[in-house]
Amino acid sequence: MTIEAPPSDLDLSGEAYALASEEILFLYEMMTLVRRLDERMLGLQRQGRIGFYGACTGQEAAVIGSAFALKKKDWVFPGLREGAAMLLRGFPLSLYLCQIFGNEGDLLKGRQMPCHYSDRSVNQVSWGSCVGTQIPQAAGAAWGMKFGKELSHESRESPIVMCYFGEGATSEADFHVGANFAGVFNLPVVFFCQNNQWSISVSRDRQTASPTIAQKALAYGFPGVQMDGNDIFEVYRVTRAAVERARRGNPTLLEALTYRMGAHTSSDDPRLYRDPQEAEEWAKRDPISMCRKRLESQGIWSQKEQDSLETRISDQISRALRKAEGRPSPPGKTLFQDVFAEMPWHLREQMALLEGTDNACV
Repeated sequence: MTIEAPPSDLDLSGEAYALASEEILFLYEMMTLVRRLDERMLGLQRQGRIGFYGACTGQEAAVIGSAFALKKKDWVFPGLREGAAMLLRGFPLSLYLCQIFGNEGDLLKGRQMPCHYSDRSVNQVSWGSCVGTQIPQAAGAAWGMKFGKELSHESRESPIVMCYFGEGATSEADFHVGANFAGVFNLPVVFFCQNNQWSISVSRDRQTASPTIAQKALAYGFPGVQMDGNDIFEVYRVTRAAVERARRGNPTLLEALTYRMGAHTSSDDPRLYRDPQEAEEWAKRDPISMCRKRLESQGIWSQKEQDSLETRISDQISRALRKAEGRPSPPGKTLFQDVFAEMPWHLREQMALLEGTDNACV
């Protein structure tokens, strides 16, 4: 692990945030769920049952390990591959799938592309397909939290913001705006970069000359830490330290070195631009396999437990899929909702006409 200019208040010691056996098992099961869910959803996309999907395969430790370091009250500003953070934080799998289908069970009413999950119940906002836009938004939210706490003179612990993005986003102006703002105003935010080596079809070395992503934080007055993004124990430990630092009102940039094992999305074919041997080398450090070896070395996991887990997860996904798939599209009246605090007469009239009722305003 490479650390650039660590401040004295960033505790990265191994003993500070040790995980209990039951927590390790939970994290392993969550990573396995995400992997199997990705496999199932990509299969559905190829069958034409869903329109689009972006998998997390190979990056499960970076997502699950970092999200586990948060508290329920903290807010998440995700990128493409952090939907699993919602599942970790208690969001129902069936509703998660409804968003992919964009049906009446989708809490977002079918207004977002698949994989743009969000819900207030787990304090996660939707990401935008325009890369990096969530970074200044996250900084603004963190500023609001800090400002609100100062105005209320509260002494209780306040929430922090976790902002995810890929290494390609650090070449966008949004990254520099958000990072500079966070550094100037000492905001309670953690910038978490999943450096998966590829910005769609552009390799990391073609989109930035910086030796590391982490060192970019130095220009904005706060520390950057580079870590092994495939080691869930290291991800949790380093992220937890950064989260605690954010609670004291100080930002940190984290760079998780990981790898996108599959395509950028279901609309992409990495065989056109990537050497397959590269993926084979990274597969030797598969985050789920690494965690399983750790469990087996501790004597708390075996093939019997693995078989049982695979059966439970398969059944869980199948049940959620049966509950979600086949539901009708969102009602037409949802087109008119959430536009105005009080719906004006002309929208009420249009909604009534759409529904074929006789109570249209004239």
